[in-house]
Amino acid sequence: MTLNLDHDRERRCGFPEAVYGAGKTIDELVTACNRLATHHGRVLATRCSEDGLAALAAALPAGTRHERSRCFSFGTPEPTFGPVALISAGTSDEPVAEECAVTLAMRGCRVERFTDCGVAGVHRLLDRIDAIRACRCVVVVAGMDGALPSVVGGLVDLPVIGCPTSIGYGVAAGGKVALGTMLASCAAGVTVVNIDNGFGAGYAAASIARIAADPARP
Repeated sequence: MTLNLDHDRERRCGFPEAVYGAGKTIDELVTACNRLATHHGRVLATRCSEDGLAALAAALPAGTRHERSRCFSFGTPEPTFGPVALISAGTSDEPVAEECAVTLAMRGCRVERFTDCGVAGVHRLLDRIDAIRACRCVVVVAGMDGALPSVVGGLVDLPVIGCPTSIGYGVAAGGKVALGTMLASCAAGVTVVNIDNGFGAGYAAASIARIAADPARP
């Protein structure tokens, strides 16, 4: 088996190559994570099977299994910047929200979680809006109609990243309705990642928060 890992990515992009677990054999997954952990001292694997998580826990016992998001992390750094507000619409969105939270933590970013803030009970969002406004960036994870990022975007002076999930009935199932709603947001400045892409949302938010915290950046 030949794995051509990108060990230069941390120098170029500020974070080592992450491992996408889906579709990999157990041997491929464990080998990739072991090599990255040895080279960088930290590794993040996403979308792992139960067998993959168990194998990683055996190979890297100091790491952490994140069962709900099917992530595995090793060498999580101390947070040095942020925070990023991570808002989820409902409990069913938590697997994607956890993937985002793990990614933020692995990039050394503080995370403030705001759960169960869906638009059907918008008072739950408004009760927490001051704490959200105190953050550097916002990620909004939502399925169904995907309206929550537009609402948040109309309330804060911060970058807002919408992350649609595949949660929903009928036409909303699969996340395309939520994706379309977020892309069509009438709130200025809302940007959107792909369906269920908590990793991408967390990675982008951490990049924004890190730049915001660096006084040396122009």
